[in-house]
Amino acid sequence: MSIDHRPSTAHDLPPVVERISLLFTRAVAAVFNARRKIATAGVLAVAALVAYHAVFGANGMIVYEKKRTELKSVNVDVEKLQQENQQLSDQIKALKSDPKAIEKEAREQLRYARPGEVVYLLPGQKRADTPPPNATAEKR
Repeated sequence: MSIDHRPSTAHDLPPVVERISLLFTRAVAAVFNARRKIATAGVLAVAALVAYHAVFGANGMIVYEKKRTELKSVNVDVEKLQQENQQLSDQIKALKSDPKAIEKEAREQLRYARPGEVVYLLPGQKRADTPPPNATAEKR
């Protein structure tokens, strides 16, 4: 009887060991496939959450568009108020130095009249505080 010193192959293993080896290999492959699928699903879930936050979050695109619209509206209001402020500044300057502007305001708001003039109020006109009957726009 001679002893054969050949390396053993899978075909030389008993069928039970061969079956266990095959099951183990399949189990390892299934675990790696499952891990890959779970990791892919996790990455997709995180990407979906980031996208949702970028659109609907506290500083998302929808809020950003609302803030841009609000900024435009506020800038228009600021411009109107600056124009009104400039007009009022010009009016104050005129009232401090221009006698005609002073007389105009006295006639319109206080219903002052020059000596010899008569002021007529039409029905429906708003009456200002009534000045004394001898009030004039001229300095005495």
